[in-house]
Amino acid sequence: MSKVFKIRPKRIKRVNGTVLTPDMEVIVTTKIHTQNPFYNGAAEIREQYMRIYGFDYKKACCYPTDFTFEIID
Repeated sequence: MSKVFKIRPKRIKRVNGTVLTPDMEVIVTTKIHTQNPFYNGAAEIREQYMRIYGFDYKKACCYPTDFTFEIID
């Protein structure tokens, strides 16, 4: 069973030539039932940001504390 999360950056972040802004919101479906979308190294989140915005989560050195998330049922 999976869960759906809406993930939004807390602030503007400029690192290594990448820019993350609060309006870069994504909706992610996790592969397992969990309360935290960052449970597996944020694999689903990295994929969504790369697919939608061309934003490299790893290159920007993002951490779970850079984001807020809410569970969507």
